[in-house]
Amino acid sequence: MKIVARDIPPRAAWALEQAGVHPLLARLYAARGVRAHEELDDGLGRLLPPSGLKGIDAAARLLADAMAQNQRLVIVADYDCDGATACAVGVRGLRLLGARNVDYLVPDRVTDGYGLTPPIARRVAERGADMLITVDNGIASVEGVAEAKALGLRVLVTDHHLPGPALPAADAIVNPNQPGCTFESKSMAGVGVMFYTLLALRAELRARGVFDAASQPKLDPLLTLVALGTVADVVKLDANNRRLVAQGLKRIRMGQMPAGIAALFHAAGRKAPAATTFDFGFALGPRINAAGRLADMTLGIECLLTDDAGRAAELASTLDSINRERREIEGGMREQAMLMAESLFDESEEPPPAISVFDPDFHEGVVGIVASRIKDKLHRPTFVFAASSAPGKEHELKGSGRSIPGFHLRDALDLVAKRHPGVILKFGGHAMAAGCTVAEESFDVFEQAFAQVAQEWLDAATLTRRIETDGPLAPEYCRADIVDTLHREVWGQGFAPPTFSEEVQIVSQRLVGEAKNHLSLKLIHQGNPVDAIWFGHTEQLPARVLLAFRLDVNEWKGERKVQFLVEGAEV
Repeated sequence: MKIVARDIPPRAAWALEQAGVHPLLARLYAARGVRAHEELDDGLGRLLPPSGLKGIDAAARLLADAMAQNQRLVIVADYDCDGATACAVGVRGLRLLGARNVDYLVPDRVTDGYGLTPPIARRVAERGADMLITVDNGIASVEGVAEAKALGLRVLVTDHHLPGPALPAADAIVNPNQPGCTFESKSMAGVGVMFYTLLALRAELRARGVFDAASQPKLDPLLTLVALGTVADVVKLDANNRRLVAQGLKRIRMGQMPAGIAALFHAAGRKAPAATTFDFGFALGPRINAAGRLADMTLGIECLLTDDAGRAAELASTLDSINRERREIEGGMREQAMLMAESLFDESEEPPPAISVFDPDFHEGVVGIVASRIKDKLHRPTFVFAASSAPGKEHELKGSGRSIPGFHLRDALDLVAKRHPGVILKFGGHAMAAGCTVAEESFDVFEQAFAQVAQEWLDAATLTRRIETDGPLAPEYCRADIVDTLHREVWGQGFAPPTFSEEVQIVSQRLVGEAKNHLSLKLIHQGNPVDAIWFGHTEQLPARVLLAFRLDVNEWKGERKVQFLVEGAEV
């Protein structure tokens, strides 16, 4: 492991500090590419205009025409948190703008698979729909869109995933990553794309005289859902995404949120008045995702749609229970998968360049999380496969992969598919996360082919785990109020939470937790005693060591003390 400090451009840090930004925040922002104070303005007026999205005007006209004719609109969602929030934004937003017939359908992870398939299109038509709207999927659904069109449906695709070689023949497509789209934020989540589509629709309805600027419905209450889905989908938090998230967080902290989000905060034991991006990514997001993994994502969407506090509490409690079950399944699978991964190399050796594991007993709803855990521990691109539970698909394996910086997972799958036609039945995804389906008898071929691509693309530097930090932490910033200030900011993918690094003296260390799998430390940081904990780490540290750590506050009997959350060590 290599701990490296980010470059902090002194002029940018100085300029931000002169503009009134807290000195520590000025340094952190400058290291993340912020050059001017205006970039930190998270006001709604600073959002990129919808007009920059290719196809959005056509989408707005399509929706406005359908609403004028009182047509039945059916949203086809995805079964993760981004898909669930995008669906809730779509349903709520369309109803706010006057649509009277809005319904939704969410595919089942096991029986339907991902995206708009021909059978899903037929189910939408059977519901009496006139128009089908995809959220967080559809850009690769060439056959599904074709089936919907053949059934007489108008089709609007809203998505953010990378397109395949051919675009679906939809009536309109809104996706910042489609060819020819010049929209500056290519990292918008599916929920953000749906929100922008609603902004364009409102402008179209305004132009048609349905309402004016004074009487038009407010769409900003939807930003709480946009913020949750954006963080939970781990998209890059570029300036536009940070504004969307900041706007959502502000509303939640003021108590302005749907009943379901309030109920999820309560179920997770988190405090909405002090909401953070951490809450979205590690408390609310996983509870909604659990429904799509183990049960039916309709539960998650209904939780986000209901305005009945009692019903919201009931649904949030159910989601919490499903998430606990997910954690139990994941724990057993993770242990087994890790043993399988570690059996691929001797203790004295480096892990292979890529890892693929399969066990007939694995649960397909949890393979992505387990792949992420193995990737985190071994720092290798990882695929975990489970046998499909779909009827008639018993001999297919569904795999979910997670990658490391410098290795584009979807492109790697594309190369495997070209080199070994027929081995991958279908695939899709992003640079850092992707999924694929292979025939069970083809697993060994996939494993070798995937490892071969990794061998060709990855060098020693990329295969060495690096932790980027913000360097030393001045002792005057080691205070609970400073930690609170940091937690209120918008951090996430591509705009990393503050992590510091320094050589410290270890005073004592012991293993804690039920399974004795966390290392509790007492250390000396710049002459001051500090408590620290390293979750999931069991190896003892030397008396002096270079640590990478984040800041947290430990509350005990009314006293709030700073503690370090250790991210890594360079011995």
